Amino acid sequence: MNYVRSLTPSNHLRKSRLLVEIHLGSFKYILITKMKMKAASLATMTKNIFLSALTILLIFSFTSCVTKAKFETSAVVPAARGDVKVTKDNNNNYKVKINISNLAEVNRLQPARETYVVWLVSDQDETKNLGQLKSSSGTFSSKLKASFSAVTSYKPSKIFITAEDDATTLYPSGQTILSTDRF
Repeated sequence: MNYVRSLTPSNHLRKSRLLVEIHLGSFKYILITKMKMKAASLATMTKNIFLSALTILLIFSFTSCVTKAKFETSAVVPAARGDVKVTKDNNNNYKVKINISNLAEVNRLQPARETYVVWLVSDQDETKNLGQLKSSSGTFSSKLKASFSAVTSYKPSKIFITAEDDATTLYPSGQTILSTDRF
């Protein structure tokens, strides 16, 4: 529970200082500040402490919502590099964004395939097809870059990409091209 409250100071602090206790989740801060006898000054100080606590709380809430992971080096396409960002939204869904560079054309693999498919391993160890990986320019040959974005209700614990003959396949059957560690 997060809150700010003023405490009654002990007798030796009563005339010149104010004791303020701030709770932010599991963190507890106690501030001892000089107190002026004017009520307006006390109200301003309490407001400033409250706004500072609120700012700290907002910073923690925004930074904790994004999970970032890098793909491990691929044995199939060693030059390929990429990263994954997973963000939880207000509806308890997860937005998965992938950016990859130096990814070989899927028909140049051995054996050649038709498409790259992005897979998610949920926190309950279920594997789900998130969709087909598309290049940013239309063909992989011009820039060898690809990006992907999807929204899912499953909480991801791992993302991987396979080369498949059919983008709508329900289970991965092709080579694993890129994979993250569990996160």
